[in-house]
Amino acid sequence: MQIKFGTDGWRGVIARDFTFENISLVAQATMDYLNREGLGNKGVVIGYDRRFLSRDFARRVAEVAAGNGIAVRLTESYAPTPAVSWAVRENGAGAGIMITASHNPPEYNGFKIKEAFGGSALPVTTKIIEEIVAYNQENERRVVAIPYQEALEKGAVVLFDPCEGYFHQLGRYVDLDLIAKAGITAVVDPMYGAGCGFIPRLLPGVAEIHNCENPSFGGIPPEPIGQNLQELSALLKNGNYRVGLALDGDADRIGAVDEHGDFFSSHCIFTVILRHLIENKHLTGAVVKTVSTTRMVDKLAEKYGLELFETPIGFKHICELMLQQDILMGGEESGGLGVKGHIPERDGILLALLLLEAMAVSGKGLRQMLEETMDDIGHFYYQRIDRTIENTAKEQLIARLRSNPPSIIDGKQVVATNFSDGFKFIFENGDWLLIRPSGTEPVLRLYSEAGVPEQVARFLRQAVIIAEG
Repeated sequence: MQIKFGTDGWRGVIARDFTFENISLVAQATMDYLNREGLGNKGVVIGYDRRFLSRDFARRVAEVAAGNGIAVRLTESYAPTPAVSWAVRENGAGAGIMITASHNPPEYNGFKIKEAFGGSALPVTTKIIEEIVAYNQENERRVVAIPYQEALEKGAVVLFDPCEGYFHQLGRYVDLDLIAKAGITAVVDPMYGAGCGFIPRLLPGVAEIHNCENPSFGGIPPEPIGQNLQELSALLKNGNYRVGLALDGDADRIGAVDEHGDFFSSHCIFTVILRHLIENKHLTGAVVKTVSTTRMVDKLAEKYGLELFETPIGFKHICELMLQQDILMGGEESGGLGVKGHIPERDGILLALLLLEAMAVSGKGLRQMLEETMDDIGHFYYQRIDRTIENTAKEQLIARLRSNPPSIIDGKQVVATNFSDGFKFIFENGDWLLIRPSGTEPVLRLYSEAGVPEQVARFLRQAVIIAEG
């Protein structure tokens, strides 16, 4: 089969695409790349999440690495992706590999590559590895491996706990004592994923739900979005807690529930934390967001005189800028957020702690902090809808929007466009509409943000009409 890396790694359905044979091919190509680039002698860090067979897949990757003469540090148990990424940088490894399908449904698993800087592999890297996989298949390149137990006995594979160094970094970044003294009643939903137990270990007394081992994730994909957090929301509505925090399957994304029990989206989290970093932690730097992310970030950047960058969707694009520029914070609509002074990586656990720190400093709830910010910069309303679309219709829509994009939508003049990732139409008052056909699925994603919710609904209705031709 053809191996293709998406926005963050290669993913496939277990036993259909994501097989031991295919993961061996990808692992061999990755080790070939590391040895070719002179990175293999620095070793590789390998971690895994709580999905079905993740530990066994990780051990297979370790066998291939050892067979290619690359020393392996393998997590002794499941671990969050950001902990593995931090371990790559902390140990000076040539790369890291995380076996996870992140927020995907339980039938999926995946293979994420982390580069030596502690962030997701850049597009140029994954393209090369894809080419090596194809070359190896065409030339019947043999997968070289050492059996797991033999590799352990020889010391080619060493088990380790990534938590100690990662926890030290989190404690350096966030004032855990301040949070503890604030007495915030918080509950975490790790969605049965690799983030289970981590925040309560750092902050004893924080409650946790959905923390047992459950590879089916309780029948709900481990994605921290509103419809998947109903139980967490109910706990807040009952008045048991002041804040609910949620992590995706490998804990690199964050979601939240506010003091009223309402979902607190990544746009809201980005806004609150950005202001906290500037006003309370006195940090500076540019800001980067993806094309589908809220204008509240733009307004805060303007307010504080910070340079703003906008990228296509995918944290790998944010990561590139974090490596090139002095970036204070970067984030995307899906809940992936990263900050200065850490690693150029999404980290749901760190962002959850920063939310608690912002609450501890201000003495206010999440919604109260957001409302005060919007009173200052303006109120914004956001919605996204997904629609199924056949590939032929999707291709026709793309061709039509490229050749003849609308200049007026819902009676509003389009004053600017951004076609870097989908088709974004911007209006005079800053309201916007994004029509984004998925590159990998028969799905059309429609996004809009405006100053009043009724306008958002009207733009999305017009987007559906445009999509139907």
